Amino acid sequence: MERPENTFLSSRIAVAVIVLFHFVGLVGFAIPSTRPLFTQVVVLHLLLMLLIITLNHSTINVWFLTFFACVFTAGIVVEWIGVHKHWLFGDYSYGATLGTKVLDIPLMIGVNWFLLVYATGVTLQRSRLKNQFSRIIIGSLILVLLDVLIEPVAIKFDYWHWTTGVIPVKNYVCWFLVSAVMLSVFELFGFKKQSIAAPVLLLTQFVFFGILLLIISIQR
Repeated sequence: MERPENTFLSSRIAVAVIVLFHFVGLVGFAIPSTRPLFTQVVVLHLLLMLLIITLNHSTINVWFLTFFACVFTAGIVVEWIGVHKHWLFGDYSYGATLGTKVLDIPLMIGVNWFLLVYATGVTLQRSRLKNQFSRIIIGSLILVLLDVLIEPVAIKFDYWHWTTGVIPVKNYVCWFLVSAVMLSVFELFGFKKQSIAAPVLLLTQFVFFGILLLIISIQR
């Protein structure tokens, strides 16, 4: 497993932590009696993933931190527009699971946008796709597909709720558009090829939410 130069954390350790904590989380959420406990540590889990991805990034510098700030801020802004104006995504509000809120928007949603965009950007960066536009479009479609799995789970565990109780098509359209803009920003920053940790995080997210969606569907 390759390790980019100047990383504070090896790819092997990063991958092990990502897989282990998602596995433990999956088991915890799958068992009804332990769900309240695991719901309370979602914020800590996201912060841990942020730490792992950051320490595994090749050369943590102002350039990388600026990218984080851009995506984090953009994530908060688009969610504020969605929650307060309903121009993006639809008519929804956030629950308690994602922790501390500013203007009704949990700060962790900015972290989540960063993790998803970074993981997808690096995954496509490591692919054989040479065309930048193709990477952006395919990456946006990947994130929409992931959101299809996330939505029912998020509603179940009080991440957020739709006012009508129905996930609107507008949500997925906006996910695609916002993802495309953020992935375009990722491309503009031109990071050197990163390790396998970020793609593993993306794959693990698909497995985690896919299996959890299946479990809660069976338990209904």
